Amino acid sequence: MAQEITIPRLGWSMEEGIFGEWLRANGDFVEAGEMVFLLEGEKAAHEIESLETGYLHIPDDGPRPGETVQVGQVIGFLLGKGETPPVSTRKGPAQKGAVATPAAIEPKPVVDRSAAVPQKAVQSDNVVSRQRVAGPAARRLARELGIDLNAIPTPDPTGRVLTEDVILAISMQDSGRGLVSHPVASPRARRRARELNVDWSTVRGTGRKGRIRERDIVAHASIASPIVPKSNEIAPASPGRHVPASKLRLVLAQRMQAGVSQAAPVTLHTKVDADALVAYRNRIKQDASEGNVPSYNDILIWLAARTLREQPQLNAYWYQDGIHFYDAIHIATAVDTEAGLLAPVIPNADHLTLKQIADETKQRITASRVGSLNQSALQGGTFTITNLGMMGIDAFTPILNLPQAGILGVGRIVEDSVVRDGRIVVGSTMTLSLTFDHRVIDGAPAARWLQRLCELIQSLRHDELND
Repeated sequence: MAQEITIPRLGWSMEEGIFGEWLRANGDFVEAGEMVFLLEGEKAAHEIESLETGYLHIPDDGPRPGETVQVGQVIGFLLGKGETPPVSTRKGPAQKGAVATPAAIEPKPVVDRSAAVPQKAVQSDNVVSRQRVAGPAARRLARELGIDLNAIPTPDPTGRVLTEDVILAISMQDSGRGLVSHPVASPRARRRARELNVDWSTVRGTGRKGRIRERDIVAHASIASPIVPKSNEIAPASPGRHVPASKLRLVLAQRMQAGVSQAAPVTLHTKVDADALVAYRNRIKQDASEGNVPSYNDILIWLAARTLREQPQLNAYWYQDGIHFYDAIHIATAVDTEAGLLAPVIPNADHLTLKQIADETKQRITASRVGSLNQSALQGGTFTITNLGMMGIDAFTPILNLPQAGILGVGRIVEDSVVRDGRIVVGSTMTLSLTFDHRVIDGAPAARWLQRLCELIQSLRHDELND
């Protein structure tokens, strides 16, 4: 019996996603656990693995790259040898006559995956050789730059293509005349162009080497026109330019609104003496002969995790008329990217050293900004830290990131007047803003949590580096 391939739910609020591409060709033999297609969720692309074993059958009405798909939607099948393939992904009368039309599937020979030599796609009557295996970031980069994955050499003995291999291939091909002779648009740009009925090939790109980005499509289509408000919306006060929100922006808007409307948020602000924090990081920089130097944000993640371990009331969430206390401490850190705000998670942060946290955050921030972060790296956070200090912001009110009961906002470190031993001197200060869900924790214990974090910041010692 044909095994259905369906769209999985990648996130707690996901109801639909964007189909990226098939990672295996029609007729390929697929084993359980192998990656079979690429799916773009709310914030990241994800390679989806097969749950069953069989020969891949993609009906003619299967989704095309860039199309919106619903969670649970059937997009293809895995068949046994000689099994008659369904003619459609749709259930019901359209599939009842499947046995009368198509011929039984002719299985393709299994390809030796140990070969490291790239194989170009070969197409005959009903057979297409399998595509090279590659990660989402590598596929996206190759697609945007018009590079054939099958022509990219790789040192990986399995033939898997990495982003580094694509970049090396680009440098080898680029002779000063540009990589491609035709316009190149990102998948998001092409999808938005279809939504806005724009011919993307006529749009001037502002990306690298003229690559057309989503913002270029939106700008091209942004012509002043009447806006029809929803029944519960207030119409704009005067004519202007309307820019449709991206998928990520819509998700962010829903999450931020939920943090205000589905919780009882209260924010506490306090100014902390940051001299010890500044001196602590300066000593780290002086002692670091090589490797990644922890940032102020890394230090605050490290200290917040220790505070949550000592006082776990904030490591919780209001759920079904009660408080759900999380067993582990997974801290999310807000990252500003070209696509929008992302919050990759540092799992088990209270069990990591400062150096380990610095390495984890660097890796996740880099992946967030190049678009290669997996959906799983954005899930499971139990507390969030968001830092706007590098933007020159002193204090702000962060919004809860459900399902969490606390979020810490970090302002910039500034020189200010502080009192020490009864004298006013110049020192470094920093404002911390803790937003918490009053359903989960009261103001006094929340204030004690913030007070304890300030104590840890002011008592930093260099010998604690590897604690």
